[in-house]
Amino acid sequence: MDESLKYPIGRPQLPSAPLSAAERAALIQQIAEVPAQLTAAAKVVGGVGLEQPYRPGGWNGRQVIHHVADSHMNAYVRFRLALTEDKPTIKPYEESAWAELPDVAATPIPVSLTLLEALHSRFVTLMHHLTDEQWQRTFYHPGNQRTATLEQTLALYAWHGKHHLAHLLLLLPKE
Repeated sequence: MDESLKYPIGRPQLPSAPLSAAERAALIQQIAEVPAQLTAAAKVVGGVGLEQPYRPGGWNGRQVIHHVADSHMNAYVRFRLALTEDKPTIKPYEESAWAELPDVAATPIPVSLTLLEALHSRFVTLMHHLTDEQWQRTFYHPGNQRTATLEQTLALYAWHGKHHLAHLLLLLPKE
């Protein structure tokens, strides 16, 4: 498979050392922009285009948008768990199975875009109020058997939004 279609912006690069406040602010801003960027891309790609897969064997645009909402809801909950519990073990989920659930096909795309807008409003507000110490809090992900800091999770989800925006842009008509 063409790696550039699966990872059009490359694979995520997670920080191994603490980030500066300015670096965190830039990543938070990237997350804040995701709902508007996805909404704009969805409008340009259009209804029929969003029913097409972005690569052979890949999700269609509808699934991508609903997935981002699902994934970022999980990220928000993971942040809140890490902030309120000592090194919690989070619950992984089967992303591919979630993308096949009947609500993905039956729910209009604007519902997930509106959900993302509201969710990111809360998520960004939370992140803007974290202390340096809180950014170093962790959770354990049993699926990949790794402990992640909230800073690493911030970087991952900043990448995640851009990653799936790039998938939607692959659906634009070729000139």
